[in-house]
Amino acid sequence: MTEPVRPDELRVSDVERAAVQERLRQAVAAGQLDLHEFDARVQSVWAARTRGELSRITRDLPEPPPAPPSPPPLGRAFSDDAGGMAMRVLTIVWASIVAINLVVWGLVSLTTAEVVHPWWVWVAGPPGAVLAVLYAAGIGRPKR
Repeated sequence: MTEPVRPDELRVSDVERAAVQERLRQAVAAGQLDLHEFDARVQSVWAARTRGELSRITRDLPEPPPAPPSPPPLGRAFSDDAGGMAMRVLTIVWASIVAINLVVWGLVSLTTAEVVHPWWVWVAGPPGAVLAVLYAAGIGRPKR
């Protein structure tokens, strides 16, 4: 009658070897092993034939530290607010530039005692049209 095989004497598969290699890679990332020691242990992993040999390779390594918490996902509310904020900033910049040019045009018209060609329209028109098209396309508008 044959004795049952002890768990440490069971043969290992490539999947088990790859899992131990990944554990060693995590140990390097956590600073528990240097690259030279990692290389030597990985060679031992792929030469191992039993589970006992694999367990001896990682026996001295503590559990890997927990992964840092992942940042919260960028939800729809954040992206909508960001688009709205960008449109508000662009509109304020555009309105400020138009206001300055309108004031300068008004002062020039007053000081020359005649109405000067309304050149400020060229400053206000094209960028204002771009902002209107972006708004009409839904950029910067709150979602309903």
